[in-house]
Amino acid sequence: DAELSASAPDAVKPADYDLVVLAMQESQYGAHGVRELMQRIAAAYVPCLAIMNMPPLPFLKRIRGLATDKLTACFTDPDVWNGFEPGLMTLASPDPQAVRPVGEGKNVLQVGLATNFKVAPFEREEHTAMLHQLQDDIEAIRFDAGDGAIELPVKLKVHDSLFVPLAKWSMLLTGNYRCIRRDKMISIQEAVHANVDASRAIYNLVATICVKLGAAQADLVPFEKYAQAAQGLRNPSSAARALANGACDIERVDLLVQQIARQLGMPCAPVDEIVPLVDYHLRANRTRGAATPSVAAAVAGRR
Repeated sequence: DAELSASAPDAVKPADYDLVVLAMQESQYGAHGVRELMQRIAAAYVPCLAIMNMPPLPFLKRIRGLATDKLTACFTDPDVWNGFEPGLMTLASPDPQAVRPVGEGKNVLQVGLATNFKVAPFEREEHTAMLHQLQDDIEAIRFDAGDGAIELPVKLKVHDSLFVPLAKWSMLLTGNYRCIRRDKMISIQEAVHANVDASRAIYNLVATICVKLGAAQADLVPFEKYAQAAQGLRNPSSAARALANGACDIERVDLLVQQIARQLGMPCAPVDEIVPLVDYHLRANRTRGAATPSVAAAVAGRR
């Protein structure tokens, strides 16, 4: 029987596990305690499945011809990924849209778009076999919500192509990052459907970048399918909400795509419009964050 346990980062022994799942946002892996755990995971040579929008640097190193040394500025703390073997790192696109409902506990998530996690293979078949086992086990699960057993609405789908998870890039640049405006944040639905032609153009541009990296058209998702799904995404993206709430770091897939396009010699004007907007909000949040301790000290000094 399976066992479930929870431990603080400093108590975890990575060598005791067959597979590590990295399911946080990229900017969080440099946190104290987590950073040290990441170093131990790398040293233990345990296969890692990253369920992230931002591909870890070791995964990007698996893409031939990509100069990953020129992409480190896209990461909050690129040194976190030192020591990881590229062949032991794979990626799943976190396509399901999940939010924590206001007033609910931290372990309660509401899935608004029940799509599947699409995962790329590891380099070694024995490691990919674990992913297939997970896929089959999840397929077999039945959950009784009170009115009969149902399949889990979100599944893991293992693919043969390294590039399948990169299909998410077009969606992120068309919807998630275009929620971010200078003076407000808008819903993904509005970002995509306010100007469908412009959305289609940026979606297909990013898809072309993926194809130039080595993706096949079959690895990608057609714009029409994404646009239809976006009709139901009536909240700002997590990146937009984080910036609105004062985050000083977020995942920079926008910057990553821009830098990769430049390596490929491709103009990407729509992405060039997004990156400065994200930079603007991050600078503003960091300025406010840096000012807060000084204000607190001044208040304390007047007491």
